[in-house]
Order: sequence, then C-alpha cells, then structure tokens
Amino acid sequence: VTYLGKVSTTGMQFLSGCTEKPVIELWKKHTLAREDIYPANALLEIRPFQVWLHHLDLKGEATVHMDTFQVARIAYCTADHNVSPNIFAWVYREINDDLSYQMDCHAVECESKLEAKKLAHAMMEAFKKTFHSMKSDGRIHRNSSSEEVSHEFESDDG
Repeated sequence: VTYLGKVSTTGMQFLSGCTEKPVIELWKKHTLAREDIYPANALLEIRPFQVWLHHLDLKGEATVHMDTFQVARIAYCTADHNVSPNIFAWVYREINDDLSYQMDCHAVECESKLEAKKLAHAMMEAFKKTFHSMKSDGRIHRNSSSEEVSHEFESDDG
C-alpha cells in the first residue's frame, strides 16, 4: 500500500461518508507530491488487537520504523471513497501525553478497489475478535451490548 498520511479530525460522527473530507485532504497532498512518493511505501498488517504499518525503503524492504495501532482504539474504517475507490481509511483515537485524545484519520492507497475492501473486512474481523476477547476478559462491561458496539464499528465498504 501507499501510506497517504494522517490528518486530525474534530467533531466527527462515525457515519457513512465521515472520512471523505479528511481523505480528500490527504489525497490532494499525495497527488501534489506524487513524484516524491514511490508506489507501495508501506505494508499494512491487520491482526486481532493490533494493526502494524510497516514503512518500506526505496527498495521495497521493511525499515525499522513501524506504526502500531491498537484495534480497540480504532473508531471507524471504510473502503468507500469518492476521490478514489482504492483508498482504505481508518479513524484512530490517539492518546496525548496529558491523557487527552485526538481523532486522526489515516489513509492508504491500495492497488485496487478489491484490496481496499479486503482491508476493510480484515479490520472488521480484527475488531470482532478483539471485542469478543475483551468482553470475555471482563474489560468490556455488560451494560454495552455486543450488538451496539459491533454496529458502531461496522465497516462501511460500499
């Protein structure tokens, strides 16, 4: 994938289309600097509990630099964008040093629309496994039903 970057979002409601504006902003930055960006500059690995974004060097080999995202802090993901059907995006709750948080929209460009949709489905499966594990461990209390939380995270992949 090609990592397009991240942009902070405010006041976002996690409904269909909520990532469109941040993705357009990231897409514009990407297309302006396109000559500097090589295809496939990252590898996105989605697993239960964690998502790893491995950054690649110019030879396409993994570098030491890797971003880690906790699945439980991913609020929304989608592979349905008007600017390009090949984009997969997710909204992540970043915890600051002062324990406040901000919501960041991250996006990657995939080789195809199908690959973007596969990432959205993989993220949804990772969330389900993480959620069920947290629920069975007692880290999620009974007052939130699994249907409510699962519905809030449903992947919007078109």
